[in-house]
Amino acid sequence: MFSSLAERLSKSLRNIINKGRLTEDNIKDTIREVRKALLEADVTLSVVKKFIINVKKKAIGHEINKSFTPGQEFIKIVRNELILSMGDQDNDLNLSTQPPAIILIIGLQGAGKTTTVAKIAKWIQNKYKKKILITSTDVYRAAAIKQLEILSSQININFYLSNINQKPINITKEAIQHAKLKFYDILLIDTAGRLHIDEKMMNEIQEIQNFSNPIETLLVVDSMMGQDAINMATNFNKYLSISGIILTKTDSDSRSGIALSMRYITGKSIKFIGTGEKITNLEIFHPERMADKILGMNKVISIIKDIEEKINKSDIQNLTKKLKQGHDFNLNDFLMQIKEMKKMGGLNYFIDKFSNNEILSNNLLGNDQNALNKIEAIIYSMTPKERNNPSIIKGSRKRRISLGSGTQIQDINKLLKNFDNIKKIMKKIKNNGISKIMRNIKNILPKHL
Repeated sequence: MFSSLAERLSKSLRNIINKGRLTEDNIKDTIREVRKALLEADVTLSVVKKFIINVKKKAIGHEINKSFTPGQEFIKIVRNELILSMGDQDNDLNLSTQPPAIILIIGLQGAGKTTTVAKIAKWIQNKYKKKILITSTDVYRAAAIKQLEILSSQININFYLSNINQKPINITKEAIQHAKLKFYDILLIDTAGRLHIDEKMMNEIQEIQNFSNPIETLLVVDSMMGQDAINMATNFNKYLSISGIILTKTDSDSRSGIALSMRYITGKSIKFIGTGEKITNLEIFHPERMADKILGMNKVISIIKDIEEKINKSDIQNLTKKLKQGHDFNLNDFLMQIKEMKKMGGLNYFIDKFSNNEILSNNLLGNDQNALNKIEAIIYSMTPKERNNPSIIKGSRKRRISLGSGTQIQDINKLLKNFDNIKKIMKKIKNNGISKIMRNIKNILPKHL
């Protein structure tokens, strides 16, 4: 669903990622490309305008986090604005009411509504272990009731049987009474789909909603509808009190603008997305994860978040200052870097994220599970003089360090060789700051990014 938008956005953001500062001039082209990408993805024009205004306002003159490059900071701004557009928090179902908690499912015909009812029931069953009842008030579509009955049987959830000769409101009343008598926790009510929104059908569903007083009224929306989905959701929202939206068919190659537009236009949160035809293909909608997917830069975003949360900025800044004053990078400094890497999940964190990276693929630090612990043990077994001047570490010193750290002499040789390589890299970036060994996108990201 998001492949095209992700491709366009990641391409446009790549051009700014190494900028030294953010100005109106150097983000102008990137902003224009972001705008084009959003419009081509069928994001509503009003949403695009608001999005671009907010990004520009937050980017120009923005105080840069000293642990980021300005380019990284700009990506963070774009990501945060995507999250705000889609909802800044995850939205689970609200089931906090006296049983039975009634969930009303509404939507147009063909949106995948009936299958979605079964998916939600299965999801609730798996997560909350509730006693669930399903019923259908769709007396208009041939075999609609039978379809839901079969789906209910497949997932081992009870079905309250109705028939096409009944009125939808009467089915609703009887199902609620049955749910109360049999002590069901949840009652899911499927309603008739509409080919279009007409007053008669909307009055009918209003009557059902008013009588049942559902804790959740979920609008099922076909993500392939594009702009028509926005109009449809807006109209439903005028007639009914909608609590959330479910996007179906998000596994298709449709444009993804609906995910960005829906909440902004309707004011209602996207609660679930349907990711396939199987009953289990239903997921909670996570705005943050979706923003990362849309950006197509999961690795960039992930390391930015980890840097922001875990790196000791004062240690990095102190080392940067020392280097600029002529301090030579030594094994004490290297040990500090190793400790920072361990905070971020160890060496495997970097190997997993940047497996194609030139530095790591050359096995600069090694890739076994305990590599960082082994490096620490070796350095701690050295004297202060050896840490400050590794070149003096020869045969007898290596044997002593090997015994003290419980490692082999070849491990020490490998560490010293790799340290020399890192020292060369540190000299190249000395004028810009030691922290770039941890965070500079140009140096650590795979070439295809």
